[in-house]
Amino acid sequence: MCMAAMGAMSSAESVRLDRWLWAARFFKTRRLAIEAVRSGRVSVDGVRAKPARALRPGQRLSIRKGAQDFDVDVLDVSEQRVPAAVAETLYQ
Repeated sequence: MCMAAMGAMSSAESVRLDRWLWAARFFKTRRLAIEAVRSGRVSVDGVRAKPARALRPGQRLSIRKGAQDFDVDVLDVSEQRVPAAVAETLYQ
């Protein structure tokens, strides 16, 4: 991974759920991420969450986006939107 990409990763242990969903490119805007969380289309470790919930590596997300369902394990956190190739390293 290039140094510029690594600089985008957060050294924080946690990040807001809505911010992570936007940074990991699941949603085009934070507003869409917030709406998805508030409407119950995103859960953390099987529990419905609020947009400001602290998200940490090791947690599991279930994301329903249109007809697609994603179940992902959070590997890293970022508060900044990163290129798609880097965003893919935030989850598995």
